[in-house]
Amino acid sequence: MPKEIIRCGWCGTDPIYMRYHDEEWGVPLRDDDKLFEFLILEGFQAGLSWRTILHKRENFRKAFDGFNAQKIARYNENKVTKLLNDTGIIRNRLKIAATITNARAFLDIQDKTGSFTDYLWQFTDGKVKLNRWKSLREIPARTPESDAMSKQLIKDGFKFVGSTICYAHMQATGMVNDHLTDCHRYRKVK
Repeated sequence: MPKEIIRCGWCGTDPIYMRYHDEEWGVPLRDDDKLFEFLILEGFQAGLSWRTILHKRENFRKAFDGFNAQKIARYNENKVTKLLNDTGIIRNRLKIAATITNARAFLDIQDKTGSFTDYLWQFTDGKVKLNRWKSLREIPARTPESDAMSKQLIKDGFKFVGSTICYAHMQATGMVNDHLTDCHRYRKVK
């Protein structure tokens, strides 16, 4: 009889959510473009469920030119109107405008520092913060590190980057390991 796979309780039984949990969430990510994509998706998730975003992620990638920051930074009102009419994404004018603003800020950070990866990972001193949560109730919505990240991102011109969004970003991109200790992924991403 196959052994039951134990996962963090938040992913439930949705196959897309389970695959995301098992293959992506919490895996240390050090790729500027992917970190940018996750930051944008986290911003769109504000007020919604991550499950909604995951189910629309491919639509987002198509609508936002594969999250190519150089293309997004040049979006004009015609492109914004097209995005507002795209039923495959979250059609929120403020979040779309923030994506354009964030693309410009992202490019500025790359120009100034050479690496968006180093810029974001500075908030964990370049290392994964290994947590030891036994239940979902223990996991915080924000931390001093996510507060600092949010404050710096806002200072550098980003939008929709509150501390809770930043902590979700840190979890998703493996800056922190918030898999529960009994989850089969805990040791693998450790």
